[in-house]
Amino acid sequence: MSVSEVLSPLTKTAETVVANATLEEQPRTRKRPKPGERREQILQALAAMLEKPGSDRITTAALAASLSVSEAALYRHFASKAQMFEGLIDFIEQSVFSLVQQVAGRDGEALEYTPEDGARRAARIVALVLQFGERNPGMVRVLVGDALLLEHDRLQARMNQFFDRIESTLRQCLRPAAGALGSAMPTVDAQVAASVLMSFVQGRLQRFVRTGFRRQPTEHLDASLAMMI
Repeated sequence: MSVSEVLSPLTKTAETVVANATLEEQPRTRKRPKPGERREQILQALAAMLEKPGSDRITTAALAASLSVSEAALYRHFASKAQMFEGLIDFIEQSVFSLVQQVAGRDGEALEYTPEDGARRAARIVALVLQFGERNPGMVRVLVGDALLLEHDRLQARMNQFFDRIESTLRQCLRPAAGALGSAMPTVDAQVAASVLMSFVQGRLQRFVRTGFRRQPTEHLDASLAMMI
């Protein structure tokens, strides 16, 4: 599900109706945005601009122009551009972690996995992160830090924490498998395995951005996971 679908739902049917409407059928005056609607429009526009391969660093002037508003209008909803990026990061975290919790359970829960079940859950977590990126190209530029260059350091720190949290969940899932293999240090071995998977995820996302969104993150995913898990 893309950010535009989540932030501003619009069915294909509705899109067609809007596209086919005549000038006479459309209202002559612009409706005042509902509370919170302009904020969502700003985030949606920012995400759309990030989806353009090879685009330069996004400025508030360019963002305001894409919305046909003044820069001052942007700052009525966000104190800074960093806060706009934080809005996108909030969306990424809420979307991905809600799915991860469905697969692995909530943080702090004492869950016992069989080796097979743990490996299967780890594979599903890898898949859902890559699928999220594939469906939200602009968000991937935030995930890998490409869009955060020259922005506030706290934004990259949040993305680092995002991947650390995913890796910790993978380690939890993979520990039973390491123990079943007779490892003398199952926690350490599970950490190594989780680190390998996380490097794979980040590498696939970085390649997606580097190739202008042509090489899909989920390319040959099942075969790749079979070699690692």
